[in-house]
This record gives sequence, C-alpha cells and structure tokens, in this order.
Amino acid sequence: MSVSLYYSAHRATPLTETESASVARAVAAHRASFPYEDEESLYLYDQDADEPESIINGSTKMPFNPGRLMPVIAHVLDAVTELRRAIPGAEWRVHMDDLDVAWDEVEGYSLPGMRDADLIAELEAAHEGY
Repeated sequence: MSVSLYYSAHRATPLTETESASVARAVAAHRASFPYEDEESLYLYDQDADEPESIINGSTKMPFNPGRLMPVIAHVLDAVTELRRAIPGAEWRVHMDDLDVAWDEVEGYSLPGMRDADLIAELEAAHEGY
C-alpha cells in the first residue's frame, strides 16, 4: 500500500502570467535539486478546464524506503511552501492521505521530525536490513 502527499490551491481568479512563471521556476528548481533520481518528486497535474477555480493540483507518492521518506517529505513540502508563497489569496489544502499538513507562516508546511538527522539515520539503518 502506498502513501501519497497531495496538494491543491483554489481561488476565484486564475494564475497571472507572473504567478505562472513563478510556479514554473519553483517546480523546475525543486525537480532539479531533488536528491533521488528513482523516487517521485513534486508533480503538478494539468489544469482541469472544468474546474477554473482549481489553480494548483498535484501529488507525490512517498518512497517505500524508510530512509528516504523524511528527505522526500521535506523536499516536497519545501516546494509546496514556495508555491503557496508565490500565489497570494489562494485556499490551500496539503495532506498525506487522511493527515492534514498544517501551515505555519514562519516555517511553511512541515511535519514533526522531517529534518531530524538522528531520526533519518535511524530509518536508513532500519532499511539496511531489508
């Protein structure tokens, strides 16, 4: 069974050209800096013409390797944080299956432990036995 991180933004007005360019730059930068070639990174769906208020929709499947889980979560949530900051006035929803990821004005999107080096090392060590 796989777990995915989902992200979406809704607003009555479509993205401006400037916002679209900011989104494209952020997506390109985060994909280029993603640490794992064989894992899924930030992925935005094509815009649905039937839902004009839905301006951003995407998801990322989480890795099965527990040692990669936290770095992938951190990388993708950092990207979604950058997207949110580039698109004012939108209503965002970010969640990992049934778990909502809270927004913090200073930190952006984050989950407990996602940058904890000891936890990441422990998860990597646990995976070595597989």
